[in-house]
Amino acid sequence: MEMVNIRIGYACINLSIDAPTSKGCLLKNATPERLRELIETNLAGLRKILEYNSEKRIRLFRISSDLIPFGSHEVNKLEWHREFEEELGCIADIIKGEGMRVSMHPGQYTVLNSNREEVVRSAVRELEYHARVLDSITSSAEHKIVLHIGGVYGDKEAASNRFIENYKKLPDSVKRRLVIENDEKNYNACEVLQISDATGAPVIFDNLHNSINSCGEAEATLVRECARTWKSIDGQPKLHYSQQDRGKRSGAHSQTIEAAPFFGFLEELGGTDADIMLEVKDKNISAERIIGLLGGSRGELQREWARYKYAVMERSYAAYKEIGVTVAQGATGAAYIFGMINRALEMELHAGEAANAAEHVWGYFKKRAGSEEKEEFKRLVEGFRCGEIGLDYVKNFLSELRGKYPAPYLGDSYYFNN
Repeated sequence: MEMVNIRIGYACINLSIDAPTSKGCLLKNATPERLRELIETNLAGLRKILEYNSEKRIRLFRISSDLIPFGSHEVNKLEWHREFEEELGCIADIIKGEGMRVSMHPGQYTVLNSNREEVVRSAVRELEYHARVLDSITSSAEHKIVLHIGGVYGDKEAASNRFIENYKKLPDSVKRRLVIENDEKNYNACEVLQISDATGAPVIFDNLHNSINSCGEAEATLVRECARTWKSIDGQPKLHYSQQDRGKRSGAHSQTIEAAPFFGFLEELGGTDADIMLEVKDKNISAERIIGLLGGSRGELQREWARYKYAVMERSYAAYKEIGVTVAQGATGAAYIFGMINRALEMELHAGEAANAAEHVWGYFKKRAGSEEKEEFKRLVEGFRCGEIGLDYVKNFLSELRGKYPAPYLGDSYYFNN
């Protein structure tokens, strides 16, 4: 894998510190005094998060759209960018001094291609507000506002053209920052690239959206095509990366980022430099782990291998031994290790290997298990070896034991995800 210039980031919320950035109030309570209090709290929270990110080598961050309560609403008549100029200046100094990149992502109701004029006017006000926030903390155009194309309204071609025409009417303060993204329902990456050709807006590629709403092109090809839409003034191409939560609706983000598929994604990019925003529920925690792995942290690599080892053993005991030795030697980087892991996880499943892995996992429970549980495991694993019982029954039983007899080493093992 060849990717030499990369920043990893996360969105809006830090789970490790108390640093709110989106405190708000009801419209009826939005007095100037209350708005000032909330803005002061949110800006202090943002500064605290950026200081934390600096310590953790996190150089990419998405700022909450709710940083300034009612920022685009007529109820907020404060000249907040002037009143809080000093605090905004401190935030700007951190961003510039640490080489950080920030962005914002207006919500689903900011629809520039709506067939209702009042909705478009509201969207423009919202985009102007976002541009003002970013203009208040940085002059560089690499700090972006991310927007989806919007709805289809029964005629996708007309809706696309409406976006293009409304984009052209936007103030320059918005256009210099606006980037567009493929979504999971209406506009796939190929369609967004066509709109980019008509507007000049750079394209953010979202891998999970593409897996759900694909235009049939290879992922690596789409990444390269999206990257070409970024001009030098726009900064390095930016991607959104997430993984499907196995237990939730299609498109739901996972609790954490699994390293093996992430490094597989990097391998697919084939040397395309990019900033990668992780869209994941555990926020900075996944970002810190991935940054540690990219930075060659031996401890982080060993911890991550521990999560994969039984999933690998299930496929190939030989691969498990080989990877274990390679990790222990500590002379090989994460990209190579996860390449080995990904190849092992793609191997065909054989009953003997899978039963052997189940026996190893059973070893964490057998001294604490009761006689009935011992008999049940024996029945299940023998039935599986004979082809009479599915592997999922064996693993579900082991997962139940994991809940009854806590085994910290297995707490976050990917063995139970396969």
